[in-house]
This record gives sequence, C-alpha cells and structure tokens, in this order.
Amino acid sequence: MAVLVCLPAVRCLGWGRDGHKLINRVAVQTLPADVPAFLRSPKAVAEIGYLGPEPDRWRSPAEPELSTAQAPEHFLDMELAEMAAPNGLPTRRFDYLVDLYIAQKKHPADAQHFKPQTVGLLPWQMDEYFERLEADMRHYRERKAAHRPLDGPKLAIIYDAGVLGHYVADGSQPLHTTVNYNGWAERDNPDGFTRERGIHSQFESDFVHASMTANRVQPLVPEIPRLLASPFQDILAYLRTSHSQVREVYMLEKQGALTGQGTAESRSFTAERLAAGATMLRDMIYTAWVRSAEPVPEGH
Repeated sequence: MAVLVCLPAVRCLGWGRDGHKLINRVAVQTLPADVPAFLRSPKAVAEIGYLGPEPDRWRSPAEPELSTAQAPEHFLDMELAEMAAPNGLPTRRFDYLVDLYIAQKKHPADAQHFKPQTVGLLPWQMDEYFERLEADMRHYRERKAAHRPLDGPKLAIIYDAGVLGHYVADGSQPLHTTVNYNGWAERDNPDGFTRERGIHSQFESDFVHASMTANRVQPLVPEIPRLLASPFQDILAYLRTSHSQVREVYMLEKQGALTGQGTAESRSFTAERLAAGATMLRDMIYTAWVRSAEPVPEGH
C-alpha cells in the first residue's frame, strides 16, 4: 500500500505486566456496591489483577500455534479496518472477515494488508468476552435464586473479568489502534516521528514501570459507572478515542518525554490512558452485571 513504508512482522505485547495489572485492579476497586461483594473482595482484586497479563502469557514461542492464532485479538489498525469496511465495522466477527476478504479482492496488490492477522480483531474479542462475562453472571443469578452452590460461577466470573480486562487495556493504548504501532509506518511523516522500532515497549512497559502507580491512576476514574447503551458501538468509540492520541505518543517520544520519569505532561497523558482502560473495564463489568438480570430474548 503506497501510504505505508513497511510493517514489522511481529506485534508487540500490551501495556506490559505492570500496566495490565494496574488497570484490572483499579477497575475492580472502583466497582459500585450493587455488584456482588465477592467480585469486589481483596481476593478477587488480587486474582483479577493477576489475570491482567494472562493473554500475553499465551504469546510464547513455546506454544507457536496458540501465539499465532490469538495475536490479532490484541489490536486493531483503524486505518486499514475502516478502509475495508467503509460503511462501518460490523458487530459480528465473521461479517468483518467477509469485509476483509472483499478488500483483498478489491486491492489485489495490497491484499496482505487486509488479512485479519495484519489488521487485528480487538473490538470483537472485547465484545465476545463481555458477553461471556454476562452469560456467567446470568448463570450466577440463576444458581443463587435456586439456592445452589456458587463457587463455580464465581470462578468463571473472575476469570472472564480478568481476561476481558487484558483486551480492554490493550484498547486504551493508542499504539494498539494503528499501523504506526512500533515506529511510524506511514510514508507521510511531516513531523519527523521515529521510524525506529522500540517506541511501543518504551511507552507501555518501560515508562509505565518507571512512573505509574495506582495512586496516579485511580483518582482519574469517574466515581459513578456508566451503563453502556450499545456495547459494541461503545467499544468502537473507545478505540477511536485511543486512536486519536497516536500522534501524542510519538510527539512525547520525540521530545524525550518517555525516558525515565519523563515529564509532567507525559506522566499525565499516560495516567489518563491507563485510567481510560480502568474506567472502560469497570463500566463493562457493571453493564454485564445489570444486563445479566434482563430476560433472555426469545429465540436464544
């Protein structure tokens, strides 16, 4: 594709262990009181925090098929995805794969850019894990109403929330939403942003480890959770907000503000991005809980 220089073959991980754990823990610690107490307990906070990096543990050369198959679920290159689906990204994963197939046929010289493993699958992964969480919460409600043991549903809910948190956190990292994910890849580069690989891990791992704590992030999470009206569309809006801040990451790198403790500006920006992830995860968990009380639509 003429607008691209070249794309690195291997994708980077998400926020890094520190960022993923922080986002998951803050999200659970800010859940409202009407969510079941077990999900807000110190034990759940610890377990869901541990699960934050879990999908990155599946990205090892020791498990090559698993690593390859699930790698696209951590990102979405908005530039390419919206080019493949100009009328809007569809709610269902397989409809999106059809859009990518059509784009490959329409642009045969650039077909490799429209493969799912190149463009990414993040919003569908987020939405599907949200629905897993909702389903297990509904099962919890049913068993509780029937006075049946709840240990199994509790474990499932904690696992769902923890793994969902990983993908939600990936979505708050601007470099998980762009072709410019690890060095500026677009041919047009008037600001002279770095084309060298390394900015991805520098921002999400090294800088977060050096400068971020829960005390910086948690005050930025709104006190009252938001009930998502249309989860998939809310996910897309969330990713577009992250995507709008790609250039800011590159500008901070150009200024040397992602080194060590950085600057007040880079610390504020990064804390806001981590808080955006924690807020979205908290709101998705809360929405799943509320929706799990609703009747199942006929035909399901």
